[in-house]
Amino acid sequence: MAGTSKIAIYGAIAANSAIAVSKFVAAFFTGSSAMLSEGIHSLVDTGNGILLLFGIKRSQQPPDQKHPFGYGNEIFFWSFVVAILIFALGGGIAIYEGVQHLLHPRELANVQWNYVVLALAMIFEGSALRIALRQFKTTRRGRPFFRALKESKDSTIIAVVVEDSAALVGLAIALLSVFLGQVTGWVYFDGIGSVLIGLLLVGVSFFFAVECKALLVGEGLGAANIDKIQLILEKDPRISTHARPLSLYFGPNEVLVNLDVHFIDDLSSDEIEETVDQIETLIKAEVPQVNRIYIEAETIRSKRQGINR
Repeated sequence: MAGTSKIAIYGAIAANSAIAVSKFVAAFFTGSSAMLSEGIHSLVDTGNGILLLFGIKRSQQPPDQKHPFGYGNEIFFWSFVVAILIFALGGGIAIYEGVQHLLHPRELANVQWNYVVLALAMIFEGSALRIALRQFKTTRRGRPFFRALKESKDSTIIAVVVEDSAALVGLAIALLSVFLGQVTGWVYFDGIGSVLIGLLLVGVSFFFAVECKALLVGEGLGAANIDKIQLILEKDPRISTHARPLSLYFGPNEVLVNLDVHFIDDLSSDEIEETVDQIETLIKAEVPQVNRIYIEAETIRSKRQGINR
């Protein structure tokens, strides 16, 4: 999935770059704190897209002596960096700007700039989000949207979907704050809008950081996939007992599975080898993201042998 995620990331970078410039221009002419916060938001999103592309490139390096399982976890690391940047640069600066404008409010000038830029930004962000959702749809497999988003292990596409969705919500907040400030004349709406945008980004970064942390510290397959593997083992008449499968993500589509199985008595080495091959084939068919299977096999007589795949 990492490869297909690039399409969504390129779309997000292009949209956010154009939007960031437009927002900063509008903020300069109007003095809007909410618009400045939105400009920072788009600038951070542009940088985040570049970091995600870098993470994808790093994760595609082949295994070597220091990293025998490859570099797939690079995606999770750089996605976590993105979450921190959203929190510190996006949310933190937006809240700071909002508080400053609440303490020292001033009336907006040339508000038509804001309306034009916000309308264009919504079009661009909507287009970028549409691309991201199209990519995300290929991984949903009929699951509800939020469940699929939480269960997805492709942190790059999650980042784009979440960032673009938050961007649209942020634009709506900025538009509402500018409009209310204009029609009511109350100068505090602009600062309130900036603070709300900052809180939105902090919430988004927290959600994303938690998802990335789980993968960085050793998350394995979900219960549904583990049950599929156990069912395969239970159905095989040549397997007497087995321990619960152990698994570990080394990338969005790179999972290691370790099995400890006990074969029935009197199986020959060739029969054990054949059984292992069949188990491996069935598991990879049922859980496609599994690409490494290590099986520790032993007979009831405790004649042990390690069989790795």
